[in-house]
Amino acid sequence: MTSLLVRKVQLGCLVFTTIVSWCTALSSPSQSTGEATFLTDTRRQHSPIKESSQHQYGRVSKNEYVLTPEQIESFHRDGCVTIEDVLAEEEVEELAAVFDRFVSGEIKIPGKDFCDMSKPFGVPYEEWSLVNCMLPTRYYPPLQNNVYERLTRSMARQLFPTSDMTKDYDQLLNKRPGKNDAVFAYHQDMAYWPGKKVLNVPMTDTCTFSLAIDDSLPENGCLRYVVGSGVSKTLRPHRPASGSNRDEGHALMTDVGVEEEVRLAPAKKGSITIHDEYVVHGSGGNTCKDKQRRTYVVAYRAAAVVAAERRIGFTHSHNDEVNWDTFEERDSS
Repeated sequence: MTSLLVRKVQLGCLVFTTIVSWCTALSSPSQSTGEATFLTDTRRQHSPIKESSQHQYGRVSKNEYVLTPEQIESFHRDGCVTIEDVLAEEEVEELAAVFDRFVSGEIKIPGKDFCDMSKPFGVPYEEWSLVNCMLPTRYYPPLQNNVYERLTRSMARQLFPTSDMTKDYDQLLNKRPGKNDAVFAYHQDMAYWPGKKVLNVPMTDTCTFSLAIDDSLPENGCLRYVVGSGVSKTLRPHRPASGSNRDEGHALMTDVGVEEEVRLAPAKKGSITIHDEYVVHGSGGNTCKDKQRRTYVVAYRAAAVVAAERRIGFTHSHNDEVNWDTFEERDSS
């Protein structure tokens, strides 16, 4: 009788201890699972959450990045802003693996959507300096809705909260090592795209994200832009950078005055720059003998703008029949 009573007491103590342990584990942030773990595990979250008494900023979940009011203001004022440490190392490496399959030609891209943006069409692949792969998620659907897309989608809607921002196009760019001529000439994105008159829309709200797959530095040709040059929403005169028309080369260029302020926008691996559709921007060549500069571009525009583009057959493919040389004379807005 006595031993039975002892065993019951021991069993009761064991149950009590187990319950206490469970409660402690559940109340401890370090032992939680799912999204809470993502927020507190610095191995998975590359960028720390910035908190105030009322707001959380930065990478707040796997699929959401909250911009600060200052970052949003800089985008609209200057035309470009850099957001540091958006993607974790392992997230970038997963995207880089697919990126390299495009650049090597393993994933096929038809026609002019695989080209050198610094040279005329027809230059042999071995001589390319600035490799351009248009619309990668069209040609490789498994890349769709990746973590980079999900995060930038949340940011685009913060930059233009009333415009129903949706993905318009994507692009991969690679400046090969030691290619001083891998220059992206100064331009405004709107020079490549149909304007308000052609599309019959009241605005062209756009935010273009560029993810640094590698460290983007002045020496390997990081982004540079003319501060505030897009505020007036005015399109400058442009001309072909290679040849005399679209059949010879796709790139356009415009002039920058000596009095204008040009700002470099370096970005560490996993960081992102965001620019608008009218800011004048470009990038220099890659002077590094042992460093490439890979950039993954995703652009978001108001849903009404994207729908209007598609109605006239404009998809941002270099193979489109409708492109800058077919609407440039009809619209300068």
